[in-house]
Parts: sequence; C-alpha cells; structure tokens
Amino acid sequence: MDLKECAAIVTGSSSVTGIGAECAKALAGRGCNVVINYVSNEEGARKTAAECEAKGVETLVFQGNVAEDSDCRAMVAAAVDKWGRLDALVNNAATTKPIKHRNLDELDGDEFLRIYKVNVVGTFQMIRAAVPHLKASGDGAVVNIGSTAVWRASGSSIAYCASKGAISNMTISLARVLAPEVRLNTICPGGLLGNWTRSILTEEEYQDRVRKAEDEYLLKKAIWPPDVAATVLWLIEGATCMTGESVRMDVGQHLQ
Repeated sequence: MDLKECAAIVTGSSSVTGIGAECAKALAGRGCNVVINYVSNEEGARKTAAECEAKGVETLVFQGNVAEDSDCRAMVAAAVDKWGRLDALVNNAATTKPIKHRNLDELDGDEFLRIYKVNVVGTFQMIRAAVPHLKASGDGAVVNIGSTAVWRASGSSIAYCASKGAISNMTISLARVLAPEVRLNTICPGGLLGNWTRSILTEEEYQDRVRKAEDEYLLKKAIWPPDVAATVLWLIEGATCMTGESVRMDVGQHLQ
C-alpha cells in the first residue's frame, strides 16, 4: 500500500513516546494523514500531532473513549469529513490494572468488564465504524495491538491477558468477514520497555525486566515502542498477503 495522502486513525496515541504515538509518527513519515486520539491527555496528543505535522502531513486531534460506540463512530466520521477517506486503523487504546494472578479475590467482575469494554469491545466498535470506509479504499488495513499474553497468559492481570486473547480470536473472525477489501492482523509484543510498562510495574520489577532483556532474552535486547510501530507499519504497508494473523514479537522469549 502506498500511504502517501492516505488517512489513518491511531487510537490511544497521546502518550508522545508510547506505541500509539510512535505508530502515528511512523505513518506520518510515509505521508499518511493521521487522527491522534486521546481520552484525557490533550497536551500529549497535541505534541504527538505536532511531531506528525513536522513530517509534512495533516493531523486531527480527537478526544474520544473507544469504550463508547458513539465516540468510535464520531471519530471515524471526523476523519472521513476531513480527508474524504480512511485507509488504515491501528487499535492501540487499552487499559489495565496490575493485579497479581494469584490474588483471585482482588479481580472482580466489574474490573473484568471495565478492561473488556476498552480492550475488546472498543477494538470491535472501532473496526465496525471504520469498515465501510476501509472497504471503499480497496486495500484497507487494520492492525490491533495485542500481547504475547495470548500464548504465555502472563501480564498485568488475568483479565488483561484474557482480553488480549479475545482480540487475537476476534482478529480471525473479522479477517474472514472483511476480506478481500480489508486486511486485519494483530501484533503481539512481549518484553516491552517504556512508559506503559513502567506505569504497571514497580521500579524494582521494571529494572528486573531491563536486566532480563540484557542478559536473558534470546536476542539480548528489549522491545521499545518504535520497534512495535515499525512492525505495525509493515503490516499496513507491506504485508499485502497476510490477514487474520497474530504476529508474535518477543525477542525470542518463546524459544527459551
């Protein structure tokens, strides 16, 4: 796909150095206009937008919560109103709450539903809202941000892990439904460092992951948001024969 003068939405892209922001900047670097989505971090969204615009593209900063279907539909409508098209969607918006897996009584139904409403239902709602316009592009692409929790079932909480498993399952279902006009894949990082990881780990736990990346991971390095963004860009731009895949990106941890 030639992304020059195309249009894309990246949900949860206001953290400046996070996966969403890095995806937006990677798309902008290819000449793609991009929607920067935020819920509360308007300052970060505008900084991300400024970095994208410095690459010569247009941006649209949009406040919206993907857990609300009306916000999803409004976000898509705003993009199409501005650019007359929508060619790509990156579903990055997500939430979690660190709960040790062994502490079953700390994870109640309300927390499960809160996480699912953003991570799973929000992803579905964004795709559903975008489908007519992605199909109209003729070679639309959706990339969901998943996790190696799909295979390892380790992460910030059991609910979070289960939500990422649901996204990979939904990727298969929707890839069947949306073909041939739209490709839909999920990228599953594991061993990620950066602000998101730091926010859900203690400093001791974070430094332990830094150490493991240097000493134990097979490729002797961690994954950073720009690494994920580069793979997302490839799935949109270059992986024209792939759909329904959950691509593991874990610096070789699954081989150990």
